[in-house]
Amino acid sequence: MSSIGQSLAKGVNKVDNQHPWPSPAQGWYAVSILVIAYIFSFIDRTIIALLVEPIKQDLQISDFGIGLLQGLAFAIFYALVGIPIGRLADRYSRRRIITAGIFLWSLMTAACALAKSFMSLFLVRVGVGIGEAALSPSAYSMISDLFPREKLGRATGFYSAGAFLGLGIAFLAGGWVIQILSSAGSIDLPLVGVMKPWQMTFIVVGLPGVLVAFLMMTVKEPVRRGKLTGHDKGIPLQLVVSYVKANGKLFTMLFSGFALIAVPLTTFITWGPAYMARVHNFSMAETGFMLGMILLFLSPAGAYFGGWLIDRLQKLGYTDATLRVGLLVAILLLPLSFYATRISNSTMTIVLFCPYVFIMSMPIAAAPTTLQMLVPNQMRAQISAIWMLVLNILSAIAGPTLVGFITTYWLRDDIAVGSSLTLANCLSILIAGLLLWAAIRPFRDALEGQESS
Repeated sequence: MSSIGQSLAKGVNKVDNQHPWPSPAQGWYAVSILVIAYIFSFIDRTIIALLVEPIKQDLQISDFGIGLLQGLAFAIFYALVGIPIGRLADRYSRRRIITAGIFLWSLMTAACALAKSFMSLFLVRVGVGIGEAALSPSAYSMISDLFPREKLGRATGFYSAGAFLGLGIAFLAGGWVIQILSSAGSIDLPLVGVMKPWQMTFIVVGLPGVLVAFLMMTVKEPVRRGKLTGHDKGIPLQLVVSYVKANGKLFTMLFSGFALIAVPLTTFITWGPAYMARVHNFSMAETGFMLGMILLFLSPAGAYFGGWLIDRLQKLGYTDATLRVGLLVAILLLPLSFYATRISNSTMTIVLFCPYVFIMSMPIAAAPTTLQMLVPNQMRAQISAIWMLVLNILSAIAGPTLVGFITTYWLRDDIAVGSSLTLANCLSILIAGLLLWAAIRPFRDALEGQESS
């Protein structure tokens, strides 16, 4: 390994931290706009969950195919494209990269309405994933230049809460829009022809995102802090790879542990509506309202509480606070994951969903905060993109697809989707807890080595 690669592996010992921090007003304004973008991104990526049944009927798609549309089609390109976009974000304007991404994913969401087959819908969902890949790596990098370490957990948690606000709004507004459009029936539009209610839903939720792109242009690009001296034009890719390899064991445990702890959330989002419809006979509107209310209030509360708890533990001297929060979540989630989707009483199911959603939302800020603490500035977006790759492979692809596979090919009963959720979620939580526990000491050692360099 080169000398630079060795220094990176040991820690950041030559950095540029001469610039003052932005004002709190500038920082929180930027985060607020990023939250709005994050809200719209999650509306656009998750609205398909409410449309599973009409899409299955019209396009003749199995549960396994639906799992691919919600997982593989979106997430694999979202994750893979995120790496080169992350490299661009470490060198160029993050604001402009995010703006371009918002334009793309909004238009692609609307274009889902034009799909006439599984493959055409698959390809358009790929486009949604490519557009959304521009947001989070760039956003996490921007936030690390807006707030000092002692405030980073709350700022990251606030941004991350945008995902859950988007989920809640997607289910609430989506259910409402579906109800209105369903009562209106099919609509004959010029040039495109007859649009069914599920197709019009994609248009209604997709196009407003274009306005968010213009709003993003009002955000001021922050000055990069913590840059390695001598690398103003960016760190060569091979040195980024060397850095990851040199810390490979730690990154593997962190990436995999935090990704697997997110599986219950992704499967809840993608299969929760179908579970409530099939097992508890909820309509799409009822499902959207119930899940939307839970996600809208309890998910942001859980995400912010998780960020607050990280900052609180750090003030008490726990440098491994992010991992402690992740491990706590794993312990609490395991019994809830076992029972939440196995109870026949719909009222008790909804009651259990409330703490379930709150707790599963807590660690969303933990992984990004961990990475921003460990990684040099010019690498943050790139390594965040690698983190998003692992996150999407394990949680957004493997999780929903595994549930669909178990239901279609193992249990062979659509009504058994609750049992599929239990199996997939409990397995992921067990492995996640073990990985995060094993990562605590190496993570502390890495931070101590960074401070002593």
